[in-house]
Amino acid sequence: MRNGILSLAFAVLAGPAASATTVFETPQNHLLVVPLNATDFEVIESRGAGPRGIWCAAASYVDSRMAQARTGDLFVKSARGPSVSGVGRIGVVFTINGAELGQKPVQSYSISVDRAGERLPVQHAYQFCRDYILDTSDIVYRLNRSGW
Repeated sequence: MRNGILSLAFAVLAGPAASATTVFETPQNHLLVVPLNATDFEVIESRGAGPRGIWCAAASYVDSRMAQARTGDLFVKSARGPSVSGVGRIGVVFTINGAELGQKPVQSYSISVDRAGERLPVQHAYQFCRDYILDTSDIVYRLNRSGW
């Protein structure tokens, strides 16, 4: 009986982990991206990432997993808020299909994930991934300048 209860508890707890095999971790900032369907996915906020980091993760996912959409646009389908893919997390749902928005897409000069309908070209959003690249020449320059 006890083994049966433990097995059941393990199966319940392992269920979400087993389905998490499709989760994508972005190589630039290690944010998790959860695919929701063929055109929608959710970026899970963590590691202190702001809007630039979240847009980077979305573009990185599209670049890696949705190669046909690399030249298209990214849209915020659901603004930053409670995750649709996991309880207790904060996420932003993106789509590559602007027709699913139900409203006119918005392109602003500021980068935000707090408003549904925000739009950026995938390649523009991917440029935010450069924030996570350390250039060794910058490091050497700063070390030389500091007297190392």
